Amino acid sequence: MQLFNLLVVVVVASAQNINNGGSSNFTNVGTNSTTNTTYSNPIMTLNVGDPWMTRYQSNGEGWYLFTYSTNDNVTLKRSQSLTDDWDHAEERVVFNPDPDSGLPYATDLWAPEIHNISGTWYIIFSATPDHDAPPPLQDAMCPFECPAVNHRMFVLQGDGPDPWTSNFTMKGMLNTFDQFAIDGTYFQYNDQLYHIYSCWENTYSAWPANLCITQLSDPWTVVSNLTDRRMISVPNEPWEQVPYGRAGRLATNEGPEQLVNPTTGQNFVLYSAARVNTPFYCIGMLELVGNDPMQYQSWKKHTDGCVFHQNTQAGVYGTGHASYTTSPDGSEEYIVYHALTTPNPPCKDLS
Repeated sequence: MQLFNLLVVVVVASAQNINNGGSSNFTNVGTNSTTNTTYSNPIMTLNVGDPWMTRYQSNGEGWYLFTYSTNDNVTLKRSQSLTDDWDHAEERVVFNPDPDSGLPYATDLWAPEIHNISGTWYIIFSATPDHDAPPPLQDAMCPFECPAVNHRMFVLQGDGPDPWTSNFTMKGMLNTFDQFAIDGTYFQYNDQLYHIYSCWENTYSAWPANLCITQLSDPWTVVSNLTDRRMISVPNEPWEQVPYGRAGRLATNEGPEQLVNPTTGQNFVLYSAARVNTPFYCIGMLELVGNDPMQYQSWKKHTDGCVFHQNTQAGVYGTGHASYTTSPDGSEEYIVYHALTTPNPPCKDLS
């Protein structure tokens, strides 16, 4: 497999001190304001997960657009510099549901992504109506505790060409067959659109978390039925499991993102493996080796281990849920990911 080099790494870090769990004192964040030629990681120190960044043009100006899990709403940030201090970048809340409404997207909004598809901006995210506290009898249906059993995928649609000034309204819920779904993304191949997301094998299986794919007729309409849905990756490698090599509970594939080699045209899905609130959270890789993404035989997993993982010497752990963008001139590829500053994070699920 040939994967083009990601030349520069950008960190979105969880601001947790290694010693006491308090806020870390980052002396330099983002671009060096004195020289504007270098930057310091992290570029954002807020305790957030699931960063998503893309680039767009508006009125002849180039902008980076950034979103992440706030848990309560969908917030966009923007800057003309990729390596800005994103703690203080301009921001705008574009979707803010009432948490007491009981609507299926009312609480625990996770992993929003913003995509331009055929000239229209869409935001895809997961949410649940119940603060991840399902009724006890529903939770009892699962072999393990399953607070996220009611998480589903939703789509917002913008009403204009500029995402920063667009109004976003609820377009609908993506059909995941009334089963657990988080971390959904769009995958485009041969003029066809697909939905890849983290799924369970059935409604109450709880673990492991796998990667499923369905076909779309538009960004909010699934045309596959349940028997057409395919699991294209299951966490069957020991490095995808927590503890190492223990199959079943805490074995995870999530956070899928499409990555295309601009030179060879190869299509990859980079995904998060292991468990988000452990230092072992890392990035695995699938390559599309067939001509039909809806067939699991078309996908080949890189089985030698994580392709991106913790650096204990640098004090960076739990490197996962990445997105990918370029420098303004398109000559460099960047990875934007979240990480932890401690190998023993508190028990908080950021996925």
